[in-house]
Amino acid sequence: MVLLGSTGSIGVNTLEIAKKFSLEIEVLVAGNNIDLLNEQIRRHAPHCVVVANHSDVPKVAHNNVLYGEEGILEAIERSSSNLVVNALVGFLGLRPTLKAIEIGKQVALANKESLVAAGAFIDTSKIQPIDSEHFGLWYLLQENRSVSRMVITASGGAFRDWPLEKLKSATLQDALKHPNWSMGQKITIDSASMMNKMFELLEARWLFGAGEYDAVIETKSLIHALIDFKDGSSTAHFAHANMQLPIAYAVLGKVEEQILKPIDLIEVGSLEFRAITAERYPLWEIKDALLKEPSRGVIVNAANEAAIAQFIEGRISFLDISKRIIHAFDRFDMQPGSIDEVFELDREVRHYIGTL
Repeated sequence: MVLLGSTGSIGVNTLEIAKKFSLEIEVLVAGNNIDLLNEQIRRHAPHCVVVANHSDVPKVAHNNVLYGEEGILEAIERSSSNLVVNALVGFLGLRPTLKAIEIGKQVALANKESLVAAGAFIDTSKIQPIDSEHFGLWYLLQENRSVSRMVITASGGAFRDWPLEKLKSATLQDALKHPNWSMGQKITIDSASMMNKMFELLEARWLFGAGEYDAVIETKSLIHALIDFKDGSSTAHFAHANMQLPIAYAVLGKVEEQILKPIDLIEVGSLEFRAITAERYPLWEIKDALLKEPSRGVIVNAANEAAIAQFIEGRISFLDISKRIIHAFDRFDMQPGSIDEVFELDREVRHYIGTL
């Protein structure tokens, strides 16, 4: 396989699955964690390696090293592997997804922004989702019963238990204190604002087609998806929060041995569900409008990435992230008509957020 984002949590778990099932790694793509990358090179002996920056090339323990976005695209094009695992973070992951599909490869997709920004122009038949929520929906849909509604779950993020009046003073350090697990900086902030779940609803819309989608908070992160069927019954997908199960299905196609320890319901004891409200998560105001016009996802993604950068730099407050996204969504009332327009709209929105 070609593995994009090898040093992140998805990448590390993908390599564990590769080791477990003796799968060959043709290409490793990483960012700036060169020490971990060099360890992965020693363990998996890839044919080619790609890093983010040219200055890091001499530090990589490999004789075939490319760099930057062009390096990623070249590595994909030169590879003989049929599978590309895209675990890159951010809009950077879109072009590699498009390139892989263009040349006939399958994509195991963990990069949310690919479908969020350009779902209208991506052949989803070439994609197998890795996110636990989409995997859960896919798993539950295998029985081909008539569906009424699809629901994904959220942890609630760092501020799910905060008094509402305290949110205006939330700091970067506060936003990074996820209640259930440790993730990268951007996705943890997205979880705190509920943008992460908005993205996943958009992805579900592109992956599974038009229909009714929603999300609820499940505080223990043991249920990842639920489906309400037209006969009045509902089914939930339970699994421990470990990405190796969806990765195994995406990489292998079929799994017939235990990947995770089953959940002991007696040990769990009880589950708690909460509604996602606009009072705590202001972004939820635009959820329904966005799902009605999902190709406008490029607007909220660009505004989100630009606003998060400003928050990390200390230029705006946490609540300002949501305000700027909603403002951009209202201002740019348009839908891209081509993939070129996706990239142009992305640039326009980022520039606009930079002027605020």
